[in-house]
Amino acid sequence: MKKFILDLTVTENLRLHANYVLLKLTSQSPLPEMLPGQFAEIRVDGSPTTFLRRPISINYVDRQRNEVWFLIQLVGDGTKRLAQAQAGDIINVVLPLGNSFSIPEKPSDKLLLVGGGVGTAPMLYLGEQLVKQGCKPTFLLGARSDKDLLQLEDFAAYGEVYTTTEDGSHGEKGYVTQHSILNKMQFEQIYTCGPKPMMVAIAKYAKSNQISCEVSLENTMACGIGACLCCVEKTTEGHLCVCKEGPVFNINKLLWQI
Repeated sequence: MKKFILDLTVTENLRLHANYVLLKLTSQSPLPEMLPGQFAEIRVDGSPTTFLRRPISINYVDRQRNEVWFLIQLVGDGTKRLAQAQAGDIINVVLPLGNSFSIPEKPSDKLLLVGGGVGTAPMLYLGEQLVKQGCKPTFLLGARSDKDLLQLEDFAAYGEVYTTTEDGSHGEKGYVTQHSILNKMQFEQIYTCGPKPMMVAIAKYAKSNQISCEVSLENTMACGIGACLCCVEKTTEGHLCVCKEGPVFNINKLLWQI
């Protein structure tokens, strides 16, 4: 897909949590096509310690409002600076980058979308796109506590939502891989994004149950175009750049011990 370098205008900056903001950006021209699972490299202006763009998953694309959403976790100077953006500010982005999740050829109600932490971000746009294709996705979202579960109402607009929290404050107590739904329902396809240990556990579950599974990797990405080799992952096809050949991979392509 063609990539664009765009100056986008902040329409809204919502503080969803002490450590998360939802940044909504728009353009005077129609936004380019973006697929679920793709990401953007966002330039950080005004930070003396941040020299590289920050790779952020595309959380949602609102075509009616011509907006693209980014769910940003505040982890360093760069993301904390982005969190200070106000309506009307201009932010430079490169998008869309990377590949995307696959969409079933036929409508299905046996699709499980698993997200952990900020890894829930790409699952929202994926869910919306699956619904457009006649599918009925099921969401399984995990976090440390109820305060860390984000956008639940948005997810509920596209399918059933199940949750786990480590402290038991929302949904079932424990990790997503321990949720009872995994023993109660049969799925044909699993999509997941989140901490690597979580994705590896989901991949093991999928493999043992002969379920097709795609993971969105979060390797460190500096350039976003496969030039710097910071995000290389070992695969059945050799070393591949996650930012260019991914971030979405079928688990059968990865050399994980599952």
